[in-house]
Amino acid sequence: MKFEDRTDGAALIVKPIESRIVADVAPQFKEGIVAYIAKGSHTIVLDLSEVTFIDSSGLGALIGSLKAMGNNGELLLASVHDTVGTMFKLTRMDKIFRIFNTPEDAVASLA
Repeated sequence: MKFEDRTDGAALIVKPIESRIVADVAPQFKEGIVAYIAKGSHTIVLDLSEVTFIDSSGLGALIGSLKAMGNNGELLLASVHDTVGTMFKLTRMDKIFRIFNTPEDAVASLA
């Protein structure tokens, strides 16, 4: 799985370049996020603007990424499409992750 990334202040904004985070790409998705964490990124804003669908494997990869972060930082979500947002609400993942309209809103919440 490919990602675009950029730094905004102390936050790393990571954007997966996939429209679907499903079983066949979920392990690579998690590995990519965990690699950013291993390199020392402790505040990651995940820009999901390209992601139009996520299944249970994708949700599991997000939880695994959050666990890898531990108490050492934050994993925030931004630019969540309606279909993905609905999945977060149905699974109550919207109670676990802080979700923002834009990556900039997520970064601003950190100040």
